[in-house]
Amino acid sequence: MTEQTLNIPQILVFLVVTVLVARWWLNKPGAAATPTLAANRRINPAQIDQLAQIFPQLDRRTIAWNLQRNGGNPQAITETMLGGRSLQEPPVSFQLPPSRTATPTGAQRQPASRQPAKPSQPDLITRYNLMSKVGQAATTSVEEQPKGKAWSQDRNERQANLQRRREEMILAARLKMEEKAKAEQKTG
Repeated sequence: MTEQTLNIPQILVFLVVTVLVARWWLNKPGAAATPTLAANRRINPAQIDQLAQIFPQLDRRTIAWNLQRNGGNPQAITETMLGGRSLQEPPVSFQLPPSRTATPTGAQRQPASRQPAKPSQPDLITRYNLMSKVGQAATTSVEEQPKGKAWSQDRNERQANLQRRREEMILAARLKMEEKAKAEQKTG
């Protein structure tokens, strides 16, 4: 009675073939080159706009392609760019997904680009309801306010301390900007 055994070369060939089959199965060449309709739905035009504002050197097509490749994750693109690496260029066949609204012609686009972005993003004073504290900030300095504990075990107290600190920083930045504007007016 003869006994069958596996030797090392047979095991190595089996492992190599298994790895190659697994790589072929997971990276089918046609899957990445042709975007599906479901993948295009994941691309949010607002994310493309936001990333184009953060990284003006990037093409919108490149941003859309990389958003599609990573499942619509803008943080991955941001980390890639901040890490000093470049994004993958889209294939020639890749087209930007159609926006939800019709794209205006060149003549209609000019007035739209001149409109200020103020209504969509209010200043911090308006956003955090600090108009009532603007006048108080000029009379009360940061040093006069009592300092709380550095860190608390109570979640609500920590949140209140962080909110107070955020308000102080916003108001201090406003005061600095006002002082700088006054100084420029006096010299200018």
